[in-house]
Amino acid sequence: MKLSHKLTIITSFAMAMMLSGTVAAQSYRLPGQHTQQHGDLIASQNHSSMEVDNTTKYLEALFAEEEEPEFDIYTEGWESGFVNCYKNATVPNTAVIDVTKFCMPHPGYVTSPYGYRRRFRRMHKGIDLKANTGDTIRAAFDGKVRLTKYERRGYGYYVVLRHTNDLETVYGHLSKFLVEPDQYVRAGDPIALAGNTGRSFGSHLHFETRYMGYAINPAAIFDFANQTTHTDYYTFDKNTYQNARNFSPEANAAYAAQYRATHKVEYGNKKSTASKGKSGGTSTVTVRKGDSLSRIASRNGTSVAAICRLNGIKSSAKIKPGQKLRVR
Repeated sequence: MKLSHKLTIITSFAMAMMLSGTVAAQSYRLPGQHTQQHGDLIASQNHSSMEVDNTTKYLEALFAEEEEPEFDIYTEGWESGFVNCYKNATVPNTAVIDVTKFCMPHPGYVTSPYGYRRRFRRMHKGIDLKANTGDTIRAAFDGKVRLTKYERRGYGYYVVLRHTNDLETVYGHLSKFLVEPDQYVRAGDPIALAGNTGRSFGSHLHFETRYMGYAINPAAIFDFANQTTHTDYYTFDKNTYQNARNFSPEANAAYAAQYRATHKVEYGNKKSTASKGKSGGTSTVTVRKGDSLSRIASRNGTSVAAICRLNGIKSSAKIKPGQKLRVR
């Protein structure tokens, strides 16, 4: 057989094999066992999604009374170059931060965690801690006072501290400043008194931890239920800085019960109008969407009968959002 004829036969055979392989690839199906494993994987993923959704609903129910998050002073309401001095800075992807020398800013329990609020379509870039008007607020770390200011639409009277470990902390809704800009403070030094100023419907402390403008989840650094830090060193990471570390709603609820049992907890809508050296308040509340007389009474440590008596209304009276009611 001639060489050319042999090459023709070999070439035809190779083409036939390629075509049969293509057909086989097009008609290929997973074995039954693999198909079942694939189905199990999808079912497992759907189950995880349900668990995340249930957790989100649980947290929303747990903090049902939380108010709309504040405008971000680093990006809204103020000149960013004036408040956020890191606007044009190069921020590293990761950084190890020493948090060994610390002080809890206030011993109150978490009333509103860090994170996105679906019903408000806004991020809450800090953690709210229960505090009565006039409670002492302390510096979380050593550092210098960078700002003491007022933000009507959000933080009210607030303090920004620049710390020696490269963090900044923000303390909002204060009633009185105890420090001045450029003053050096040690961890645990009194810097302000808690209050109810700005966009606030009850006395509390809004507390933020920031690294070069990035709002870190404070629960990534602090274990509020146990009043300590999680570790001696916190690792900032651009991919994970919004995550909490071992935040347990159940542990927070247990600590809240303990705190209420040992502290006189102030409820209500007493609006502090204090600036430096002054404090004050009223005994009226503003009705919020979804409020009822019983809910307002519970939130303010009083009774429906007392509210009706103070306002000259019946317990069956309809109340509307924006309406003012006396509670004291």
